Amino acid sequence: MANTFGHLFRITTWGESHGGGVGVVVDGCPPRLELTEADIQPDLNRRRPGQSKIVSPRKESDTVQILSGTFEGKTLGTPISMWVKNEDARPEAYTEMATKFRPSHADYTYFAKFGIRAWPGGGRTSARETIGRVAAGAIAKKILRQSYGVEILAYVKQVQRIVADVNPETVKAHQIEASIVRCPDQPTAKKMIRLIEKMRKTGDSVGGIVEGVARGVPPGWGEPVFDRLEADLGKAMLSLPASKGFDIGSGFGGILMTGREHNDPFHANAGKVFTTSNRSGGIQGGISNGQPVFFRVAFKPVATVMHEQETVDEKFQNTKIKPRGRHDPCVLPRAVPMVEAMTALVLVDHALRQKAQCGEV
Repeated sequence: MANTFGHLFRITTWGESHGGGVGVVVDGCPPRLELTEADIQPDLNRRRPGQSKIVSPRKESDTVQILSGTFEGKTLGTPISMWVKNEDARPEAYTEMATKFRPSHADYTYFAKFGIRAWPGGGRTSARETIGRVAAGAIAKKILRQSYGVEILAYVKQVQRIVADVNPETVKAHQIEASIVRCPDQPTAKKMIRLIEKMRKTGDSVGGIVEGVARGVPPGWGEPVFDRLEADLGKAMLSLPASKGFDIGSGFGGILMTGREHNDPFHANAGKVFTTSNRSGGIQGGISNGQPVFFRVAFKPVATVMHEQETVDEKFQNTKIKPRGRHDPCVLPRAVPMVEAMTALVLVDHALRQKAQCGEV
């Protein structure tokens, strides 16, 4: 079931970029959670296209509708179905893609696997599929916040070579949302915006890094050995469109340190265990240790650029293609709520699994 994610809190997304709409079915949400569309819409507004000058100009309201699973504003414990109508589909902008494969897109690989593909807008390979993830993630975030006191944030850490100075343990949501690029380091954010605008004007694209943090995660979440918390986070992030890398805590930078330098010393205070550093990124042995969980996700430059490129067609003949349509010059600002959503989906699933196996945390 490649379109389904999670164990006890399970989601299945559906829909294509230029079809009638996209959506998600959430199964395993606990009953009696107060839930309306107003809980979902803010995160979809942060994900939608057309929200600023540095993202895709496609005009979609991305208005969510809950079809099932609630009654009188509360969850029933039954499957929650949500959908968003596609309002601004323009398949005519993609007619050349009907027979030609765009470089570094999934056009060829979907064709190689299925022998058929929805070529308008890339079909299911489009980032519009993530609407379902973000909608489900909003529910997961509410459960985590209300039941466990967990706060999840993500922000743009780097655009190409421009790197922000941000402390994941103290960053605030209002600082992130103060900039259209969603970088809380405002002087650096301005530099990032200028670079992305330059890429847009020249018909090119640029990539970078989104950093995520979950604060308040209690010790004990994670299911070694194959469902380690960081392993599930890694799978979640690498399932996002355009993601190319994941690391956690010290990440790849840890190889430059010795073991003594890298270790996080334990201390106890008032019956609670904590560490004086957090190079482990809040996870040790695949299980949360009570410290903030923080990680980074690398996103490639958007594959669609407004320049002619070499490719092949469905008959495997060499040809050229010059894409049209509406595309992001940089996925990072809209990837922020996607990273938050996938983090929440992993954590709420592990929270429920911990409760089922070991009782209340």
